Amino acid sequence: MPESNTYDVVVVGGGIAGLSAASRAAELGLRVALLERGTGEQYLNNTRYSGGVLHVAFRNVKAPPDELLEAIQQATHGNADPAIAHAIAETSGRAVDWLSKEGVKFLRMSQIEWQQWVMAPPRRIMPGLDWEGRGPDFTLRTLAKNLANRGGVIFRGTAAAALMKRNGVCAGVEAGAGNGDGSRQFTAAAVVLADGGFQGNLELVGRHICADPAKLKQRGASTGVGDGLRMAQALGAWIADLDYFYGHVLSRDAFTNPKTWPYPQLDELGMGGIVVAGDGRRVADEGRSGVYLANAIAKLPDPLSTWAIFDQAIWEGPGRDARIPANPHLVSAGGTILKANTMQELAALAGLPAAALAATVSGYQGALATGGLAQLDPPRSTDVRKAWPISQAPYYAAPLCAGITYTMGGIAIDEHSRVRNASGEPLAGLYAAGSTTAGLEGRKDATYVGGLMKGLVSGMRAAEHIAHMLGKR
Repeated sequence: MPESNTYDVVVVGGGIAGLSAASRAAELGLRVALLERGTGEQYLNNTRYSGGVLHVAFRNVKAPPDELLEAIQQATHGNADPAIAHAIAETSGRAVDWLSKEGVKFLRMSQIEWQQWVMAPPRRIMPGLDWEGRGPDFTLRTLAKNLANRGGVIFRGTAAAALMKRNGVCAGVEAGAGNGDGSRQFTAAAVVLADGGFQGNLELVGRHICADPAKLKQRGASTGVGDGLRMAQALGAWIADLDYFYGHVLSRDAFTNPKTWPYPQLDELGMGGIVVAGDGRRVADEGRSGVYLANAIAKLPDPLSTWAIFDQAIWEGPGRDARIPANPHLVSAGGTILKANTMQELAALAGLPAAALAATVSGYQGALATGGLAQLDPPRSTDVRKAWPISQAPYYAAPLCAGITYTMGGIAIDEHSRVRNASGEPLAGLYAAGSTTAGLEGRKDATYVGGLMKGLVSGMRAAEHIAHMLGKR
């Protein structure tokens, strides 16, 4: 007989979304179990790997809700679900206040407006991974401790396998213990799926995002494998917007040199100059964003064919702009960067066709000088990022790859994080939070709002709605 456990809420996944949902639910008086497939107190997930900056579309989370809503609409080109966008805008300020009350520490990293809420202690300004004991790690351990103090239970090494259904209502989770002890049934009035997307499932990534997923660098912890997506779909959930991911442009050396990921990102080099494929031609609008460029590279026939082409002014300008910039951290990490006094010499070093590369650079330079960037193929926009000339020797080339952190689409939810069916109606007893959900980012385009805030707000709102439904709030 499977072991039986009964709770008010079962949460699947122990990242920022799952632990926010679980700890908030326990604070509201609910009996909570959290199922986490990872083992040990510091099990890996994308939250731990993150930079710990809480923002909404690169705005201060404490900005007035109408300003945050406008920022979300601008960032997503008006494609975000209006109800979810409103929920993020209205809840973000209260959410960071709640985290502070929970014991999470914050600091201001700089005068930059969107970096006013950074989980402390911050990651060091260095290439490679740096997460143990840093702000996101401390945040998760704090929330886990609070959950335990409120009577909640975390079952580590426990992978959710299927949702239970009774009288047409989600009634709990069947999970494998992962240690040979057989299955367990966790009965609950509500289930929150917060398992972090499907970026670690190469079959799903290949089906929806990239023809050759092995050529994408896993920039996160790769722990999101689509279990929540699969289980929700089996119960009748609406699955949407699976085509895009949040990630950054990385050095191609990330596949062999661990010091070159998840930082430094090479977005600014590509956005400052141009990004070309093996034929020497541009592949995308470099002015959009690094997230957009990473998705464009991923969808090429060969995602490992691209190069950032730039000059000395870009290397010393945008190359130093990021929080952990390519200049000097790509060099200190041992990443590849080619340098030459002429474009012909640079093409030879990179193995690119010299005539085609020279024509591409010349065409770009001419369009920049005459205001004709919008007529290029592909067009180059300048409303988000300035286009720099490539005219100051020495010239540089850096081999690129797309780094995938988390998938942007998945389970359709409403403003209370209730899972919806194909008709838009909520599925009784089933909620979802964080990067396993759809509706905010990646709708019709590679747009980014902020993964930590998406997880925090949707997790909190799920807990609060469940408590309301159970008469606890």
